[in-house]
Amino acid sequence: MLSGRITSPDNLCAPTDMVHRDDAVAVIMACDGFGTHGGHAMVIPTRHLETLYELPDDVAAAIMVMTRRVAAAMKSVWEPDGTSTRQHNEPAGNQHVWHYHQHVFPRYHGDELYKQLRHRVPVPERARLAAELRAALERTP
Repeated sequence: MLSGRITSPDNLCAPTDMVHRDDAVAVIMACDGFGTHGGHAMVIPTRHLETLYELPDDVAAAIMVMTRRVAAAMKSVWEPDGTSTRQHNEPAGNQHVWHYHQHVFPRYHGDELYKQLRHRVPVPERARLAAELRAALERTP
């Protein structure tokens, strides 16, 4: 996905999910939504790092700065009631993808995010959300 093409048939990402990429981090729209809302994004390092424990300080800092920018961009473009971030490490920590990623969620009153009511967000909807978030991110310091 970070190369601009899908190399694994098991990958659920689409090229249109890409919101941002620089030397340190990328932002992609997640293929799953939670509750009644889609539109959550993931901030990931551009080089392969599996868990939080492996992040060099400069990469960790870049991830946090981008996480803040993505949350602010979400607020400006979708006007959610709030935002949440979360990240998981190892199977007991609920990690299911073996590449570090920081989730950034737009939050709405009563959205039931933590009930894990996952649903697949269609590629065209993700593409629209990615374009909206990309434009807002470009305006967000």
